[in-house]
Formats: sequence, structure tokens, C-alpha cells
Amino acid sequence: MTFYLPIAEMPVSVFMVLAMGGAVGLISGLFGVGGGFLMTPLLIFSGIPPAVAVASVTPQIVASSTSAALTYWRRRQVDFKLAAILIAAGAAGAFAGAELFARLGSAGHLTLVIALSYTAFLATIGSLTLNESVRAMLRARAARKRGEAPPPSRRGGTHGWIHRLPLKVRFRRSRLYISVLPVVGLGLTISFLGTLLGIGGGFIMVPALIYLLKVPTSVVVGTSLVQIVGVMGIATVMHSVASESVDIILAFILMIGGVFGAQIGASMGQALRGEHLRALLGLLVLAVGLRFAFNLVVTPSNLFAITVTGMP
Repeated sequence: MTFYLPIAEMPVSVFMVLAMGGAVGLISGLFGVGGGFLMTPLLIFSGIPPAVAVASVTPQIVASSTSAALTYWRRRQVDFKLAAILIAAGAAGAFAGAELFARLGSAGHLTLVIALSYTAFLATIGSLTLNESVRAMLRARAARKRGEAPPPSRRGGTHGWIHRLPLKVRFRRSRLYISVLPVVGLGLTISFLGTLLGIGGGFIMVPALIYLLKVPTSVVVGTSLVQIVGVMGIATVMHSVASESVDIILAFILMIGGVFGAQIGASMGQALRGEHLRALLGLLVLAVGLRFAFNLVVTPSNLFAITVTGMP
């Protein structure tokens, strides 16, 4: 069964899109990420125009992240104060990202910018996350061989330069007393990138909260999901107004699959250790980045394309 997408101007298989939405929703609930870093490339690789893929993924991210966030909220694994500051800062980033997205689309540079950005960010973040998680697993294995308890992922009493910044705020759920400045910086930067590239930003936010701000792993996933819901909700509105690239039919089909997949992923995530989750996430992010890099260097099947740019 196929549906015609009015904005993308092409037919798609409903079952294929539902399957993609379900798979990415599962990943969203499992890792605490919006899933856009995977859904947007999947749509692009399936033939959806990059501008439509980026804009239409944002409402799907909202739906799947909301479904997963509710599960973590019921388990009291969300720091709402931290999420609120990230969302407030992210509103400005989402506005700037949507504006740049519209300008790049008008200039005809959007496809290249998306491909280069995905290659650079995903390869870097995936490599760093995979490297850290593998080292953590090796340390835990060595400790077990010595008959010792595995070392904690968060070492108490360790403070970097970030923890010496002014304007400190207490986050009781995360058991932190840190400056609000790096929290605002993270929210602003990641929301800008998320809106521009059609990603929830969780694959950047989760490692940043763990390694930079020392947020406990137990609340990172739920807090990241709540932040994604808020920021991607704003991004959806901005894309609809600034570039009019949101294909509501595509987004709705993705939402249906994403909501069901997110519930399954949130349940599965409770059975895996933190370093194992981070290793799987690192592998997935790295694989998508390498796929984009391959597309940049391989000769395309169609060397030329004809498009209508305007009326004389």
C-alpha cells in the first residue's frame, strides 16, 4: 500500500515508513536519543528530498520521545529542572537553526551542508562514545578478574573547570550543584544543530551530560528525552513557518511506528548496563556517519538532475 506525499512529491510504501518509524522509535527509547540522526539519513537514502526529510522528522521525534519520556517519568528518572533550562536555552537555538535551514535551502546549498555535517558530527561523536564505553568495559572486566567491584562510571569528588564556573544552581534529582552557564550553552548549541540537521541531538546531549556535567546515568536518558520533546516541538513549528517543508502525511506515518517502538526500547534499556548502551550507540552513530562519507565520495548513479527553480 502506498501514499502520495504532497510536499516530497512522491509515493512511498506505508509499511516501509512504519517499519522505519518503529525501528528508530525503539532506538529512541533504548538510548534516550531523538533518533533523528538515523531517521533523517534513512529517509534521504530512500529518496526523500533532504529538506523534506529534515523538517518532517522533527514531529516524529516529538512523538517517539514523548512516548519514551513518559516511561522514564513514571520511574522518577527525569530531572525536570535541568530539562527546563535546556529547553529554554534551546528555543533560541531552534529559531536560529530553522532560519539558517531556510536560507541554505533558498541558496541551493542545503543538501551538501547536511551531508558534510552528518559525516563530521556523527563520525566524531560515534568514535568518542565508542572509545570511552569500550575502555569502561575493559576496566570493569579487569576489576572482576581481580575480584574487585567494577569502578563507578561517575567518580565522586571529581570536578573540572566547568564545575568552577559562577552562577551555580542546585539540581536535586541529579545531585549536582553546578553553574547554569554550561547547561545553557549545551541547550543552545545542540538545539541549533538539531533543528538544522533534523536530529533530536540526544546522541550529543547524553554523552555531554554524563562526561561534562557529571549527571548520573540513571537520570540522563529521561532528562534528555524531555529536552528533545520541548526543543523539537519548537523546531517543528519553526520549520513549518520558515521553510514550509514539513510533510504532515510522512510525519504522521512515522509517528505511529515511532510511538510503539519507543515503548519497547524504553523497556529494553532497563536490562542493559550503561557502558553497553553507550557502546551500541557509538557503533550506530559511527556507522551512519561512515555511510554519509561513502555517499560523498562515490560516483552517483545520476550525474545530472533537472529541477524547476522559478518562473521567468
